[in-house]
Formats: sequence, structure tokens, C-alpha cells
Amino acid sequence: MTTSKTNSIILGTRGSELALFQAHHIAWLLQMQHVEVSVKIKTITTSGDKILDSPLAKIGDKGLFVKEIESELISGDIDLAVHSCKDLPTEIPLGLMLSAFSKREDPRDAFIGGPGIRTIDDIPVGGKVGTSSLRRRSQLKALRPDLEIIDIRGNVDTRIRKIGELGLDGTILAAAGIRRLEREGEASFYFTPEQMVPAVGQGVIAIESREDDPRVRKLIACLNDEESAAAIAAERALMHELEGGCQVPIGAHAIIFDGILTMDAYLGSLDGIRSVKDRIEGPVEDAAELGIVLAKRMFTAGGEEILAEIRV
Repeated sequence: MTTSKTNSIILGTRGSELALFQAHHIAWLLQMQHVEVSVKIKTITTSGDKILDSPLAKIGDKGLFVKEIESELISGDIDLAVHSCKDLPTEIPLGLMLSAFSKREDPRDAFIGGPGIRTIDDIPVGGKVGTSSLRRRSQLKALRPDLEIIDIRGNVDTRIRKIGELGLDGTILAAAGIRRLEREGEASFYFTPEQMVPAVGQGVIAIESREDDPRVRKLIACLNDEESAAAIAAERALMHELEGGCQVPIGAHAIIFDGILTMDAYLGSLDGIRSVKDRIEGPVEDAAELGIVLAKRMFTAGGEEILAEIRV
């Protein structure tokens, strides 16, 4: 079964405010480029949206936020899927492909907290910070070992609301998300990428399609940002090499300048006590290979021991 018709496309997305913003943004861009095409949006509830009372690391991999959407894409109930790139696992189901990547929004992490907090040093000693991200937990504990990390999940609005409900000193969100929702005025401060290496794909919207649907792939080709695509190739190659399907505190951030790709990466223990940070540079056309090389280098520089501990 396939929904594809010459003048209609059905786009699948999660139902959160941020996911819907991203879907409508992609739909608008498509309509601008192809005025003859009607773009419809279908909201799909994922397992990750249903299970809100357990930390992500305890209930499964990142596929929790995409599996149901990908199932509808495979069956032909939708023609393309729009994801936050950082939600995507490194393995894409057979028959599907990542066809386009948006221009990257601010990749940094933002801290949202109480009045008077303008830097990481302003968080009270022994303060409580909410996050479900192992990457953020590890790097925050490395910066401030005194802080207590509280597992919280939910959409942007829910996590900000929980600051007051749970008596937290703040929470950490992707700068891209709060900017897209025009809530950047609520940010207390932004971590530099050196302080907190961003998640793989953070700030990028990924568009997934079927391999056997050249019509749709051709329509969305105009949405692909080549620099984002190269950066994501490097970051996802590193994650694939290191992660092995497990939830691991990994960060990677690639930038491109004058044809040279530079990528910083982080791999840390859950408590932030031990970590490996490294950087690689090389020709942008070697993006994926650079990610693999950097991953192997980090593995031998202490990453093997960190991963063995996490996977126990």
C-alpha cells in the first residue's frame, strides 16, 4: 500500500508542540518549493510518548520516539517522517532512508532555572537539576559534582513546569527546541559546546522516506542542507561505532569551514568522574570515515573501560 499520489503527501510526526512545529515548518518549506503539492500532517503517538514514568535508559533505546512512525512509513500510511535528528537510533529499518536534513539551529544546551542563575556557578551548592539525558547528566556531574540529578521527562512545557513542581533549581533543554518555540527568553544561560558537547544531531530536523519512493525523495531533495548532512554523517558514524545500541553518555558536534570538517566528541561515565574528549579534522567528503576514526581513537584512550562499566 502507498499513499503517494502526484499531488498529495502525508507527513508523519509525533504530537508534541515542538514536533508539530517542526512538521509544519517542513510542510511549509515543501509547499513553497512545490505549490502544486498538498501536504497533510498525521500525528502518531510513539511508545516514548506513552511511557512517561521511567527514565529512558531503563525502558529502551532512542527508537522509542520513532518506531511507530517508521512502521507507518514502511506500510505506506504516510509518505515521509519528520524527526528531531537526535531522537533517531543509528540503525534505520530496512527499506527506509534519511533523505534530507534541515539547516542546523543552535546546537547548544540551555539551562532554565530560577532568578539569579546566569552561569553554571550560580546554581546553589547541592542544587537539584532535572534531566533524563545520560549525556547531560555525565557532563553536568563532571562540571559540578555536588549537584543532584533528578530524572524528569516530558515535552518542553512539562519539563519547565516541573522545575516548580519538584522544587528543582533548573533543567536542561536543547537550545534549538526553545528557540523554535520562541521561549529562548526563559533560558538562564547556554552551555558552550566545550562545556557540554551537544547530542548527535542536536538542532537538526531529519526527514525519512522509503527507498522505493523516488517521487517523494525528489520532492524533498530541495530541503537538504549539505553542511548539516555531512556533519550528521560524521556524528552518527561515531555514535554507531561507540554505542552498540546501548544508552551511552555520548556527545558529538561537527562544524564545517572551507571544506574542512572539525568534530569534537565526548564519552563519559554516568557519574562524570571519567571521560574521554577528543577532536578530529579532515576533508568534509570523508565525514563518515572521520567519525569512525575518532570513535576508535576514543575507544583505545579510555573509552573501552567506560563502555564496559555502562554495559554491565
